[in-house]
Amino acid sequence: MHDAKALDVQVARLGFWSVIVFIVTNVLSLLLPLDVPGGYLANHGERVTWLNENRELFILGWTNQIIAMFSLSAVFLCNTRMLAQTYLLRAWLGAFFVALSVMAFVIPKFIAVWTIPLLVEVIAADSSGSEMANSLLLLLNVSLPFSLYTAFDYLGFWLYSIYALIVAFPLQEKEPTSLVSSLSIGLYGFAYQALLILLFLGHIAVTDIDSSFLGLSLLLIIHVCALGYIFNGKTKLGKT
Repeated sequence: MHDAKALDVQVARLGFWSVIVFIVTNVLSLLLPLDVPGGYLANHGERVTWLNENRELFILGWTNQIIAMFSLSAVFLCNTRMLAQTYLLRAWLGAFFVALSVMAFVIPKFIAVWTIPLLVEVIAADSSGSEMANSLLLLLNVSLPFSLYTAFDYLGFWLYSIYALIVAFPLQEKEPTSLVSSLSIGLYGFAYQALLILLFLGHIAVTDIDSSFLGLSLLLIIHVCALGYIFNGKTKLGKT
C-alpha cells in the first residue's frame, strides 16, 4: 500500500512538471518559426530559399515541438494512472491511444529535424538527387493540410481525441477542477469527431482545415492546466 501511494505521488509530480514543460514549450513556439512566412500561400521556391537560410531556427522550432508533444503525452499518461485507481479498463485504453499518438506524432517531427533540412541542402547545392529531393519536399510540406507530412500530425490529434472520449466521463472526483478537466477534454473529443465528419462530407474547405482543427487546441490547454492543478494538489498531499 505504501509503495502504491509513493508511486502515485511520483506520477503526480511527473505530471505536474510535464504541464510546466508543456506551457514553456508552447510559449517558445510563439517565437520559433515552423515554416516559411505565409506557409500555405508560399510557393516551393520561396520555401526552399527560406529553409536554406533559416535551417537552424527551423530545426530548433521543430525540436521544441517534439518536447511539447512528449510533455503533453506524459500529462495524458499520468492522468490515465490516476484514472486507473477506479476505472482500470478506461485507463489502459486511454494509455494505449496516447502511446499510438506518440508514434504518429514523432514520425513527422523527426522528419522535420532530419529529412527536410537534408532535402533542402541537396536542392540548394543542385547535386545528385536534387530532382528526387524536390519531389519529396513537396510531399513533406509542413503547412499544407493535405500533404503526407500533415496527415501524420492530424492522425496524432485524432488519437488524442479518442483518448479524450475515453477519459472524459465519469468524473474522477467531484471537484470544480476535475469538472473543468473532464468537460474540456470531453468537448475536445466530441468536437474533433464532429469536425472530421464535416470534413469527410465536404463541408470544410481545404484552406479552413488548420483553423478549424487546431482551434480546438485551446480545450487541450484548459484540460492540461486543470490537470496541473490536480497533480500539484496530489503532490502536496503526498508530503503530508
